[in-house]
Amino acid sequence: MNIPASELLINPDGSIYHINLKPEDIADTILLVGDPDRVAMVASFFDNIEVQKHKREFYTVTGYYNNKRLTVLSTGIGTDNIDIVLNELDALVNIDLNTRTIKKEHKQLNLIRVGTSGGLQAEYQPGAYLVSESSVGFDGMLNFYKDIVEITDKEFEQAFTQYTQWNSRLSAPYLVDASKVLVDKMQGENYQKGITISSNGFYGPQGRVLRLATADSNLNDKIHQFEYKGRKISNYEMESSALYGLSQLLGHNAVTVCLIIANRITKNSVSDYHPLMKKLVKDILNKVTA
Repeated sequence: MNIPASELLINPDGSIYHINLKPEDIADTILLVGDPDRVAMVASFFDNIEVQKHKREFYTVTGYYNNKRLTVLSTGIGTDNIDIVLNELDALVNIDLNTRTIKKEHKQLNLIRVGTSGGLQAEYQPGAYLVSESSVGFDGMLNFYKDIVEITDKEFEQAFTQYTQWNSRLSAPYLVDASKVLVDKMQGENYQKGITISSNGFYGPQGRVLRLATADSNLNDKIHQFEYKGRKISNYEMESSALYGLSQLLGHNAVTVCLIIANRITKNSVSDYHPLMKKLVKDILNKVTA
């Protein structure tokens, strides 16, 4: 069955619509970053570069590091952008763009998101590397997909919504796990593991108050105190739940590693995190090419 042109948009040059890439432009291992400017920093470590493409917030570089072909791609901010990037990356490897048919042989991608985050427990201090073993989605995006119930943790979700007295006007939170294969690679000094909340905003949805009060001024306190089977919520960011959920549904491996740049509990932060981010990127590059 052919996928209609209205559902799978392809540019005149044969590239997929938003990220502007062709199947041959990407490697099997892809580093995802939010900030387009961070792509150049990651690619500065590459031994050579084959592909450079840029459209909107989606900037892509493919090249070699330690004799392994890698891609780094910026997603922009938020789970809505992850929905675009993940579906289009999967289409590049698992759909024939010429015939608009799904390929018989499935190809699996390894997706490593590298970002920044704020700690929600005192032990996650600025400068630490936080590996998100699981992610709680506040965004609601994954709820639009049929098979979400097959990959999420219903008991956790029920315990979380009951403990926080979750507002029924908000999207139902869901919890989904990272790829154990990739989590196991992200180990070493300064690496910590936790459960990450992927928020659908930076201010109100993460409990920040400027001129607008939040619907539940105690939500962050509840999140900080919540514990499930000995595990606590570790940090906030804005993409991992969609990354993990879509990757599982589409048959890919995914993990997020964030540099903690602030702690919401102890109220401290690092003033210039860029050297620390470069160190983290170099370490991850070595891990995925070892």
